[in-house]
This record gives sequence, structure tokens and C-alpha cells, in this order.
Amino acid sequence: MDQKRIGSFLKELRKEKELTQEQLAERFNVSDRTVSRWENGNNMPDLSILVELADFYDVDVREIIDGERKSEAMNQEEKEKMLLVAEYADEEKTVLLRRLRIISIIGLCSMVLGIVMMSLVGYNAFPVTDYVIGVAFGVAMGALITAVFYSTGVLAKIRKTKNKIPAKIMVAVCAAICIVLFVIALVRSF
Repeated sequence: MDQKRIGSFLKELRKEKELTQEQLAERFNVSDRTVSRWENGNNMPDLSILVELADFYDVDVREIIDGERKSEAMNQEEKEKMLLVAEYADEEKTVLLRRLRIISIIGLCSMVLGIVMMSLVGYNAFPVTDYVIGVAFGVAMGALITAVFYSTGVLAKIRKTKNKIPAKIMVAVCAAICIVLFVIALVRSF
């Protein structure tokens, strides 16, 4: 797939419709900079937008991907399949964003709880408050790390390798890490 060729084909199609990048961007709810990146071959449109572009320009999605016009048009069944794939990709994105929001809210609430407790009670007032403050900041840090891993795709890679590593070993490793962290926290509290 030659992105430069695709970009120049998209530019050619836009000019045939006598549209500016700004007008096209407004039509598809993206920025004009995004349209410019498509046409320069730096980025590709999302699959859902690619299907919409094909309909808008009255070309086949394969023609856009190949960067040139073909004689045969995409049949209705192929269009429906492409739309289903685009909907699936949008659903995946929605699920990812929802999970990231939940993780972020948990982290933010934990951080706020820790800050409020620190400002109201302070450190070393009571061992229990120190413990709660530590747990609150620990949960906030855990949520931050999880959000970063989740958004970068590291968790998906871990999930794929999870099937290669037996579950008992994964549980044992996680338990060992938790015990070590608990012992370190316990020793530091004395």
C-alpha cells in the first residue's frame, strides 16, 4: 500500500469535486490539517471515513487503497461488509475510550482522596491515615500506569501472550510482586 499514491489520488478526487481541503474537512468532521496529511500520504483515513470517502467520490474503496480508478464498481455486498468492519472498528474505539475514562476517573478520585487526606490530616498523624494516603496514591499511580499501557496497546500484547503463559504462573508472579511490595511498605512504616 503506497500512502503517497493514495494521497495524490485523494487529492485528485477532491479537486474533481472542486472542493478545498477546508470544505472536505468540514464535510467529514475532521480538521483541514487531517485532510492535508491524507493527501500528503502521511496518514490514512480511518476505515469508517474511508468508506464514506468512497461513497462521496463515487469510487470503490479498493480504488482508493490502490490509488487509481478501476473499471468495476464495488458491489453492495462488499460495501456492507466494509461498513460492518468500520462499525466494528468504531465500537472497539468506543470501548477503549470508555475503559480509559473509567480508569482515569478511578485514578483521579484516588489522587484527590490522597491529597485531601494529606492536607487535612498530614503524614505521621496516625498509622491508619498514612496507610490510606499511601493506598490512595498507589491506586492513582496504578490507574495512570494501566491507562498508559492500555492506550499504547501494551495490555493487548500482554493479553495475547497470556495464553502462552499458564494462568497459575501469572497468578503466582502477581502474588509474589504484591507480597514483596507489601513487605517493603510494612518495613518502611516502622
